[in-house]
Amino acid sequence: MQAQPCIYLDHAATTPLRREALEAMLPYFSERFGNPSAIYPLAEQGHDAVAKARGQVAGVLGCKESEVLFTSGGTESDNAAIKGVAQAMRQWGDHIVTTRAEHHAVLRACESMERQGYAVTYLPVDQHGLVSAADVARAVTERTVLVSVMYANNEVGSVQPIAEIAKAVRACAKRVGHPIIVHTDAVQAAGFLDLNVDRLGVDLLSLSAHKFGGPKGCGVLYARWGTPFEPLLHGGGQEQNRRSGTENVPGIVGTGVALALAAQERDAASQHCLRLRERFLVGVFERIKGVKLNGHPTHRLPNNINVSMYGVDGEALIIALAKRGFAASTGSACSAGSPEPSHVLSAMGLADDQIWGSLRLTLGLNTTEAEMDTTLDALTALVARQRGGAH
Repeated sequence: MQAQPCIYLDHAATTPLRREALEAMLPYFSERFGNPSAIYPLAEQGHDAVAKARGQVAGVLGCKESEVLFTSGGTESDNAAIKGVAQAMRQWGDHIVTTRAEHHAVLRACESMERQGYAVTYLPVDQHGLVSAADVARAVTERTVLVSVMYANNEVGSVQPIAEIAKAVRACAKRVGHPIIVHTDAVQAAGFLDLNVDRLGVDLLSLSAHKFGGPKGCGVLYARWGTPFEPLLHGGGQEQNRRSGTENVPGIVGTGVALALAAQERDAASQHCLRLRERFLVGVFERIKGVKLNGHPTHRLPNNINVSMYGVDGEALIIALAKRGFAASTGSACSAGSPEPSHVLSAMGLADDQIWGSLRLTLGLNTTEAEMDTTLDALTALVARQRGGAH
C-alpha cells in the first residue's frame, strides 16, 4: 500500500536520514562488516571508520576525540551521564539539581537515583520554560555533585542560558570545595545552536543522531576529560572502558557524517526555519482567535512552533491533520498517547484547557513556504470546525 503524500512538520520527533549519511553507512552493513575490536584488515576498516566519525563529532563539539563516546541514543546518553557521574561522585555528595521541564530521559533517570538514596531538586521554570543561572546557584548545596539542565526544550523550543548556568555552577563548586559536574541534554539543539562545549562550559553533553539527519539507535555522549564517571554498561571495554559493547559501526559512521553536515548548514537552516516560522505565526494570529504562543518568544529554536488554542482538542486536531496528510504533534513523541498532560506546559503554569489545546509544529531545512501555507489553511478550517464554525 502506497503511503499518501505527507507534509512533515515533526522534526523534533525525528528527521529523515540524510542521503549522504546513508551512502556512507551502506558498506559497513555488507563488505566492510568486520568487528572493529579485532586486529585483521577487515576489522581495521571498521575501526578506522569509527575513528573518522569520532573526529567529525569532536570537530563540531570543539573537544578531544577521546572525549566522544558513542551510545545507542539520547536516552542512553542522558542516563549514562546522570547515573554515571552521580555514582562516581558519591564521595563528595548525593544531591542532583535539574528542572521540571526536562525530557523524561533525564527526569526518569533522576527518579531512579532518588530510589538509590540520592536527593534531587527539581527547579520550577518560568512562564517561558526557562530557569535562571541564579535559580540554579541557589539550589546548589555542599552535597551537590551534578546539575543537569536541557539546552533547548523539545516541546516548546525555549533555549536555556547554559553558559551562564555552567559559570554559576563553577563558582558554586569553588565555594563548596569539590567538583560539581554540569550536564546538558542538547538533543534538540544540534543543527540549530552552537555545540562548542568550551563556550557552553559543560562537562557532559548528550546528542541523538536521528534528530539531525542521522540514523535511529545511535547517539553521542561528550564527557570532558577527567570527569568522574562510572560506566552504565560493563563488558568488553569498548569506548575506553566507558561504554562496553560491539560498536554500531554503520550507525556511528552515519552519525559523524550527519552531524558534520548539520553543523555546516546550521546558519542556513536557522534562517530558513525562522523566516517560515514567523510568517506562519503572523498568519495564525490573523486568522485564528484565542491563540497563545508557548515558550520564549525569541530565545527559542528557530524551527519550533508551539501554540495553544482555546476551545480546541489538540489530540483530535492532530488526528484530523494526519488524515489530511500532515505530520504534527501535541508535544514529545516519547509521550504520544499518554493520558497525562504535558509536564512541560504544566511546569510553565498553563491551564489544563491550554495544555490539551496545544499543537507543536517543528520545521526542517526542506520545509517549504507552500507547505506552511497549506498547513495554515488546513489548521484554520479544522479549528473552525471544532469550534462550531467560528475561527
